[in-house]
Amino acid sequence: MTVIREEDVIESVADALQYISYYHPIDYITALGRAYALEESPAARDAIAQILTNSRMSAEGHRPICQDTGIVVAFVKVGMNVRWQATRTLAEMINEGVRRAYLHPDNKLRASIVADPAFTRVNTRDNTPAVVHVEMVPGDAVDITVAAKGGGSENKARFAMLNPSDSIRDWVVNTLPGMGAGWCPPGMLGIGIGGSAEKAMILAKEALMEPIDMAELKARGARTPIEELRIELHDAVNDLGIGAQGLGGLSTVLDVKILDTPTHAASKPIAMIPNCAATRHAHFTLTGAGPAYLPPPDLDAWPKVNWTPDKAAKPVNLDRLTPAEVASWQPGDRLLLSGCMLTGRDAAHKRMVDMLARGETLPVDFTNRVIYYVGPVDPVGDEVVGPAGPTTATRMDKFTETMLARTGLIAMIGKAERGPTGIEAIKRHKAAYLMAVGGAAYLVAKAIKKSRVVAFEDLGMEAIYEFEVKDMPVTVAVDSNGTSVHQTGPADWKARIAAAREKQQG
Repeated sequence: MTVIREEDVIESVADALQYISYYHPIDYITALGRAYALEESPAARDAIAQILTNSRMSAEGHRPICQDTGIVVAFVKVGMNVRWQATRTLAEMINEGVRRAYLHPDNKLRASIVADPAFTRVNTRDNTPAVVHVEMVPGDAVDITVAAKGGGSENKARFAMLNPSDSIRDWVVNTLPGMGAGWCPPGMLGIGIGGSAEKAMILAKEALMEPIDMAELKARGARTPIEELRIELHDAVNDLGIGAQGLGGLSTVLDVKILDTPTHAASKPIAMIPNCAATRHAHFTLTGAGPAYLPPPDLDAWPKVNWTPDKAAKPVNLDRLTPAEVASWQPGDRLLLSGCMLTGRDAAHKRMVDMLARGETLPVDFTNRVIYYVGPVDPVGDEVVGPAGPTTATRMDKFTETMLARTGLIAMIGKAERGPTGIEAIKRHKAAYLMAVGGAAYLVAKAIKKSRVVAFEDLGMEAIYEFEVKDMPVTVAVDSNGTSVHQTGPADWKARIAAAREKQQG
């Protein structure tokens, strides 16, 4: 009978979480490299190049791929013949592994978990607790799959109780555009079908742990109805033209994974959860022989892609920025930002808006300034700041009118699209929204030369920082007239893809 030691579980979980913070799965890198080679949209190709370059930098530097180092999810399969040498419960062992990984002094990861979610939302400071799913299975080993799921992609999860006769394809194709690009495509979709409501969601999440093999599946052909559905959904989603970062292009998803289970005759539960450009998961097995350590991947497997700024990119001096210059920017313009910017995201925005409502003076002056929606990783060694990629901009939409009307702010930087409320405020105040690439956090951090907290230090990673940057790459996503490239780009590429399909068939 196998004896599994408490310390072996803890050490293995901690090692795996550190590993996935800076190593993409090879299947994802291979698939993304293939998408890069085939991409025809210049904007999407540039975004994929940044993601691939960032991935290699993270692998070499052992620093997080994304500033959002995720909520930890563990799928644990415990053999029925296993005995435990432990004083902690299994969940407590997993959580201790999380704690060690996220507080590792050489690669400290961002703590994003908040307790009391309905009210005070206080950060637990060590990213615990994890979400743990346990299944008893035959055998004498313990199989553990750990994932670090970013909030941007997790927030785009969708669920429906379809009628038994409803089309799965139609639901997916009609639902996906409404998810926006905050999940950082190109990634993969996990779909769970059947069971009960909660079972479908768990199946969708578990499906994301499977390797990407769509190219191989298409090459050999589908052997089951589920495989046929995977191919159908993969092609139908890519035909939407959403593209990398929602800018329009050929690759929106790299794979679609489906798990199903029996369900009630009156029901067809379906869940869809996307994985983002920071796809992070790993599997290991404990057999009683000690901790499991994952071998480092061969960096030669990474595509030879080294992103450099577009030669047509316009330099912008943030310290001299004026509303007139902001108004001159056109949708899709590539900019290289230098100078000082402020940061702030959900908690900071809410606090500022509440202060303004009470007639209080803000602790920082936003006049003619740019704000970056970011919650960076803490620095290590001689770093100025840790990985510092953008967070989803739509969450700040409800604060945008107040910020633009009452603070002197003239531009914002974030990830993915803006919603109608945000765009209307941008248009009304002749401001602009700039998009940085989600999934390129370490690359972006290299442009940050100085960093200091200037307000709300108690908010941790959500405090207001001042960054001094040099040639930080962004794209004008919403101009001062309210034109959004996240609307025009996908519409253009959807039409192009449809025309190409029609030509092939005709």
